[in-house]
Amino acid sequence: MDAVTRARLWPEFIRVIRFLRSEMKPKGPLVTPFNLISIPVILLGLGILVVRFTKGLGAVTNLNQAYPWGFWIGFDVVTGVAFAGGAYIICFAVHVMKMEKYHPIVRVTVLNGLLAYVFYAGALVLDLGRPWNIINPIIGNDFGYSSVLFLVSWHFLLYMIAEFVEFSPAIAEWLRWRRVRRFLNTLTLGAVIFGITLSCLHQSGLGALFLMAKPKIHPLWYSEFIPIFFLVSSIYSGLSMIILEGTISHRVFSSQLDHDRHKEFDEIIFGLAKGAAIGMFVYYFFKALTFVHDHHWNLMGDFWGFWYLLEVVGFVLLPCALFANGARNRRIKVIRLAAVLALVGILLNRLNISLIAFNWNSPVKYWPSWEEIVVTLMVVFTEIWVFRWIVLRMPVMREAHTLPTRPGKPARQQAGFPG
Repeated sequence: MDAVTRARLWPEFIRVIRFLRSEMKPKGPLVTPFNLISIPVILLGLGILVVRFTKGLGAVTNLNQAYPWGFWIGFDVVTGVAFAGGAYIICFAVHVMKMEKYHPIVRVTVLNGLLAYVFYAGALVLDLGRPWNIINPIIGNDFGYSSVLFLVSWHFLLYMIAEFVEFSPAIAEWLRWRRVRRFLNTLTLGAVIFGITLSCLHQSGLGALFLMAKPKIHPLWYSEFIPIFFLVSSIYSGLSMIILEGTISHRVFSSQLDHDRHKEFDEIIFGLAKGAAIGMFVYYFFKALTFVHDHHWNLMGDFWGFWYLLEVVGFVLLPCALFANGARNRRIKVIRLAAVLALVGILLNRLNISLIAFNWNSPVKYWPSWEEIVVTLMVVFTEIWVFRWIVLRMPVMREAHTLPTRPGKPARQQAGFPG
């Protein structure tokens, strides 16, 4: 690097350092109900992780030979990845199908998806008996080409990279790197297409993990079509999470939005509800088809039959009808209720397959320890902290041209827009 280049880059480097230092300052009150609840949980969770990594999984979990996968896998990974499905759906709608109506929620949805994969997929490290071996599928120390986990691990890694590329223009705008932002925008469409492909594959891939557990999963939940069920359910799960998360965010971060944006989001919710209703109906149709085809009528006379009906009717068919009714009659509260019920149904389905109906006839049962629950809450709270930090600083929910400007330059020009 010659002296001229250093002379040009040094002032920019100093500016970025000063800017980042100023951004470290709190943007809101420190004493809030969420902070008072989340901080002790996070600190306690960190203490539990110290015990976990020094004394092993047995010291803090109730895992055993019958249940090698517990709550950390069932909730953090299998359920959390389904909740993050909204990112690839919205990116497909906006960037591929050119449905510009949903463009205002692209960045916040991608951010949610990225953080969900970083924290929930990252929770895999917590559940590995030998966490230092997690890098093996990546570096080729032990390539298992025929392993579904090999497929899923690579997809997780590549999908997180794709989502980071999709979100990176917001980081460039935040740092006021106009030329960098312009270059990153050229990568968006390729990253979106790549990410959609990966997401479809690993959403179904997570379901494929359970194809090898046919003797262990209750017949009402086992099907050779589990990968398709996981993929289709991730569609309405992601849309429901956008509705719920968006509703909360628009209240918590109302200062980031103007009145028109609030009105736009109401219209967006109606569109998302229609998509969720269609997705849930397709999922319910597939479930009913496999139920009849596999002649499962004789399995409905005990507790498991009732539990299955509760999941399918109470948390699939009912919210599907509520979504359709809310979208048709433009009833926001009905749609929000349907979104909550749909997400509970996804949680129940994933836990049924991975824990509750897994080894259903075994005398040995698994119940998550309090340490496992605390660590899961720690992961969720930490993700919310990071999400809040980013939203309060970067142009995620607000337009880029509302960011502070440099003296002598229009704000739109600084953000990378033509002046």
